[in-house]
This record gives sequence, C-alpha cells and structure tokens, in this order.
Amino acid sequence: MSSDPALLLDAPFGSFPALISAWGEARGDAPALYDGTQRLSWRETADRVERIAARLQADGLQRGQAVAILGTSSVNYALVYMAAIRAGGCAAPLTTSASPDQLLGMAADSGAIHLFIDRAKLTELGDFKLPIERQIVLDEDLADFMVPEGTRAAPFEPEDQDPFNIIYSSGTTGIPKGIVHSHGMRWRQISFRSAQNYGTTSRALLSTPLYSNTTLVTFLPTMFSGGYVSIMGKFDAEKWLQRAASEQITHTMLVPVQYRRLMQFPGFDDYDLSAMKAKFCTSAPFPADLKAEVLKRMPGGLVEYYGMTEGGVSCILIAHEHPDKLHTVGQPAPGHFLKVLDENLNELPPGEAGELVGRSPVMMLGYKNQPEKTREGYWTDPGDGTVWQRMGDVGRIDAEGFVELVGRTKDVIISGGFNVFPIDLEMELAKDDRVVEAAVVGIPSDQWGETPVGFVVLKPGVGEDALEDIRATANSRLGKTQRVSALHAIEEMPRSHIGKLLKTDLREIAQAK
Repeated sequence: MSSDPALLLDAPFGSFPALISAWGEARGDAPALYDGTQRLSWRETADRVERIAARLQADGLQRGQAVAILGTSSVNYALVYMAAIRAGGCAAPLTTSASPDQLLGMAADSGAIHLFIDRAKLTELGDFKLPIERQIVLDEDLADFMVPEGTRAAPFEPEDQDPFNIIYSSGTTGIPKGIVHSHGMRWRQISFRSAQNYGTTSRALLSTPLYSNTTLVTFLPTMFSGGYVSIMGKFDAEKWLQRAASEQITHTMLVPVQYRRLMQFPGFDDYDLSAMKAKFCTSAPFPADLKAEVLKRMPGGLVEYYGMTEGGVSCILIAHEHPDKLHTVGQPAPGHFLKVLDENLNELPPGEAGELVGRSPVMMLGYKNQPEKTREGYWTDPGDGTVWQRMGDVGRIDAEGFVELVGRTKDVIISGGFNVFPIDLEMELAKDDRVVEAAVVGIPSDQWGETPVGFVVLKPGVGEDALEDIRATANSRLGKTQRVSALHAIEEMPRSHIGKLLKTDLREIAQAK
C-alpha cells in the first residue's frame, strides 16, 4: 500500500475500509472527529472502527447486511457508520423524525440484526420496541461492545455493487423507501473531492443529521481524504458561528433555512470565518437573493448541488463563478446528462419547461425490497433503450446548459386547464419588502379544478392587514391563470429536519382555512 493514502483515491475504484486504516497510520495523532464532548485522533478513530467492525462480524453480520443506527449525530454515530462498512455490511441510518410505525417499517425493511440507538431516542420511544435482535445504547454501551484494543476485523474487499448504505427517503406519508447506494457509486462521488479542495487540511463542520444524504456529501469526502469532521447534533446559529470561527472550519454543508438563520443572526459579522474555503448547499430550493447575500457576507466559495438521493443527474452551481446564474441550480456535473420531457414523455427543446430525467454514474442500486417502486422511478429512452431516473421536478434548461427549477411535478397546479408553477408565484410574493419568505400550494376548486393559495412569513412589525395589498400587488404582475386566490400569514414555514419545505402540511392548513 502507498505511504500516501490520498494516492489510493486516484484509482477508478478502491476500498473504503483500506482508506480508514491507512489514514489511521498516516495521520496518527491528527484530529479526526469531534462532537462538542468527545474528540478522537485519526489513530483512535481507525482503532475503534476496527474494534466495532470485528464485533459486528463476530455477531454474525453478513456481507451487505444492514447495521441500523438511530439517534442524534455524534462521534459514536460516525464510528458505527464507518464500522458497518469496514465489517462488510452497510450502514442503515434511520430517520429520527419518523413516526414509530415508520421506524417499525424501516427496521423490518433493513434486515438489520444490530440497532445502535442513543439514550434520548430510547427514552422518547418508551415502551415502543423495534424488532431488531441486538440493541446497543450508542452513548453508553459502545465501549463494552467493542472487542479488545488492537484487535482487527477480518479482511473485507468491496466490489463495485456491494451496498455501502441505505438512505430512507424523507416521505411524509407511509413507510419511507430504502435507497441503496453501492461502494462503486460512493467511490465515483468521492472522485470529485479535489475540485472542492478536500484533503488532509480540510476541517468540516456538519450541522445536518448523519441519516441524511445531504450530510454525507461533506462527511464522506472529508473523512476519506484524511481530514477533520466537527459534528453538531443540532443546529444553532450562534453556536455554529462560534465553532466555525474557533475551529477554523474550511468546509461546511448547510441547507437554505440554515443560511437564512445565519444571515439574520445579529452578531454574524463579528465572527472570523476567514478559514472557510467552500460552503455547500442542497436538499431544498435556495433563493437567488439568499445566495447573493451569502456570497457577499461569507468568505469562501459557494457551491449548490441539485440532485436526488436516488441518483440520476447531479447539477452543480459554482455560485461565486456564475453570479448571473443564481436563479439556477447550475449545470450537470461531468458525465451526467439531463433531458426535459413533456406530459407524453417526449423530449422538449431548450427553454421549455417539463419533467426532468437524469442519467449518471451515481445512480442507486434500487429501492430495497421494492422492485416495482424502483421501476416506477425510471424512464427508458425509446430511441436507445437507456434508463433514466425520473427526478420528480419540473424545470427548463437555458442555452448555456444551466438548469432552472420550476417546481415539483406533484406540486404543479392545474387551474382552468393551465399548468401553474408555484415558483413563479412565490418569486412575485417574495419581491415584496414586507415578506421574508413565500410558498404557494394548490387546493381543490369547484370552479377551476385547483386554485393557488399563498403563505408568507411577514417581516417584524408588519401586520396581517397588509396581506390583501401584498396579494394584489403580486397578482398585478402575474398572468390571469396564475393569480393567488388567497394569502395567509404563517409564523414559520413547516420544514423537515433537513430543511425541506413540507407543502403537504401547507395544503392541509389551506384547506382547513
């Protein structure tokens, strides 16, 4: 093995388990993980990953079998995640915000025989028990679970199609689908690390949960490049700024609502963030005005990723290089391809809005145990038989190849037989100086089939008596088929744990009103 583990990453495919061990030797006492309570060097990290993996193997973990993890992100959480992969299994982080019934479904679907759960989540669940044979309290029992110091796990040499992780979709209803990613897919993702300045000097701050693919976009390249990861169990603007400044953070992943809270924090400009090299964003629409403010006030580059956990296409907007394209999500990454389809699944020319489908080297293996759902998520090109992922979004591609999102396919409002894209209405509402944020949903209408209803977060000091004027002003700039039929004030938009706007909740509120 090369004395420089970074050289291993230049290969077309390689071993993540070998990388963890190699960085443990090469980086030794250099810091690897910290969560505000526990701090580990690279030597300690590699040793503990080996010891947890060896115990998983001794307990009968089979190749490709899931190891379930449930709780708040922490050093121990990260160790178990990597140990599951080192042992030859795959990591299956379960969504902490899921209902007990959803957790029951995910646990059964995963096929895991181990569940690592933290004390807080165990207490929250109370008498509700998940049907997994072996349960280890993550923040209390991990030291006793590990085999003795210095013990190494049996060798595991991954193949391209071996499962690396299962990410459960963030659906708001039913049992989330298990999205299976392979070692090969993750390796191809990591190959882009150099373009984003990942290396042994990288110091990443994570404040989104490790059960989310969003977080892995920064966690994995930092760890497998021999860098340092600082983990926040819960985002808090002031604490984030304190840690980013004191630890001289170079890389971070934040969702749009977190950027907005940082920009609104009164003491933001008092913190020294000059070490920051790259800031990333994904998971939810990132308004152009917010991107512009982040570019102006936060040091380092700003990169937005657009894509699905399932794979398909990944688009990249290097915002600091394309300040005139902030209304887009960038261009498809190298080796990624995008098409726009009409309602009959025929390809549309540039400039026209339609359903997006993507194809790339980083597509999922499929939904675990759901072949029918997997097939439903694909579109086959009738011309050449290639398989494309249906992205679930409506968008258009401009003449330079930049992609502008118009909305989700399920969120398009059909009013009087016309397609109404919520983003067009939301942008007009958000232009008003009295509005912080806007969202539009469609609700049933006897006259039009569906009608657009808007929600706004008002700026401090603005009363609800301004709503009608805000609505009328926006409608005066919209086409007749687009106009907002009602506008409601809301204190805060409903969002998932990773910042996705929950339009299902807004529809329920609109219909109740």
